Amino acid sequence: MHISEGFLSAPVLLSGGVLTAAGTAVGLKKLDYDRVPEVAILSATFFVGSFIHAQVGPSSVHLLLGGVIGLLLGWAAFPAILIALFLQGILFSFGGLTTLGVNTFNVAAPSLIVYYMFGKMVRTGTPRAAMIAGFFAGALAVVLTVLCVAIALIGTEEGFIKSAEAVAIVHIPVMIIEGIITAIVVRFIRKVNPEILEAPYV
Repeated sequence: MHISEGFLSAPVLLSGGVLTAAGTAVGLKKLDYDRVPEVAILSATFFVGSFIHAQVGPSSVHLLLGGVIGLLLGWAAFPAILIALFLQGILFSFGGLTTLGVNTFNVAAPSLIVYYMFGKMVRTGTPRAAMIAGFFAGALAVVLTVLCVAIALIGTEEGFIKSAEAVAIVHIPVMIIEGIITAIVVRFIRKVNPEILEAPYV
């Protein structure tokens, strides 16, 4: 979800920028460049999915696909999401460039967390366990992104508490939808090309 320009304080913007720069550096260092097409496809998918949105106060509600991106890319989620948000910012002024670091971190960090939490079960568990893990990966990625957005808003001004609560409430359906989508993607990939799930761990 995107936080629009003009809402966040300079310390929050700077912190988000530094954290995103560090995550992107690690992601690029770990990235096998044979997998660049895969990263590009997922970046484009995020670009399209997150562009269909509805404004809610200083933020917006839309599909995030953080669980899918995290499970398939690992640390490469940072550069993939950064590129998508950058293009949205310069082409459509969606989200903006000053908030690029914060918005990238808010989606990429949760993607990385679910990568570590559920990746092993998705790769090596039974088909049913993998689907359950996929569901929770997708749902938790949304929950953690909402939490990151709330911290960024409240860290700027306590008056944003109501806005943070509104963002959390409207993302409850998104959490369920993303969980279902991620579970379906995991099931499909395990059937047709399970090696893709192994790639971030090689």
